[in-house]
Amino acid sequence: MEILHTSSDNIQMTPDPFTKSSLFEQAVRAILRPLVRALIAQGVTATAFYRIIKQTYVEVATDAAGDAATDSQVSVMTGVHRRDVKTLRAADAAADATVARKSSTLATVVGRWITQPDLSTPTGAPSPLPRSAATPPSFDHLVQSVSRDVRPRAVLDELERQSIVSMDADGLVHLNPAALVGPADLDQKLHFFSENLGDHMNAAVENLLADGPSPFLERAVFYNHLTKTSVTAIEQDVRTIGIKALQDINTRAAHLQNADKTDPDATMRFRFGVFLYSDDDGPADNISDQKSFPR
Repeated sequence: MEILHTSSDNIQMTPDPFTKSSLFEQAVRAILRPLVRALIAQGVTATAFYRIIKQTYVEVATDAAGDAATDSQVSVMTGVHRRDVKTLRAADAAADATVARKSSTLATVVGRWITQPDLSTPTGAPSPLPRSAATPPSFDHLVQSVSRDVRPRAVLDELERQSIVSMDADGLVHLNPAALVGPADLDQKLHFFSENLGDHMNAAVENLLADGPSPFLERAVFYNHLTKTSVTAIEQDVRTIGIKALQDINTRAAHLQNADKTDPDATMRFRFGVFLYSDDDGPADNISDQKSFPR
């Protein structure tokens, strides 16, 4: 159990920016609410979360100031005591590397299966693949085209465990519709939770801090005063349109990546996603009509 100790030597007298902007505080609280719900569900206490916040403050400040910045400089920027800064800067930041590599390999295998013409039926659907074959296409060849550092059998076992693929009596490996829904493995869910939500937040923060027009696409449509039946119909439309958009961008990006792979300037990455969230606001009498496009 972690105990939070507070003493006078680690309290730094810095202005509270929230006193300048109650709207910013409200925004931060709104963003934190679903995150705190996940933290509580995972058994993470406020004390443990405070340790994570301090670590993140130190990492972000070090990135902004440069590795040459002293512990004292980082302490002034963050309000974290200098003793803690020194300890936190020495921490290992590569603990998630194994999960990230695993998630990347599985996602790339599925992505190529969906986009490569030689792995598709005439209608564009992913073809069932033989488990192995002397010549491509086969599942083993597909995995080896992504990485030779992992065994195709290990990838197949993991995809089967998550119900992303299945094997029929003839030895053909089928890609299931679940592949377009997301991983079932908790470690990978957490990986994509951080990657997807992190990049969405990065886009939103860059747009918030920009002096001019928003540099990133980050828009949403919002309506209320709808029945559950209407929202269900909207959700079905969003799933159909959203999956189609993801597949189209996936195919386009795969072709461009193949063309760019020998270019020394090919150092950029991107993430494009879709989401839909709905909730019950309670009695309609208490809520004014709200609609927005785009927002």
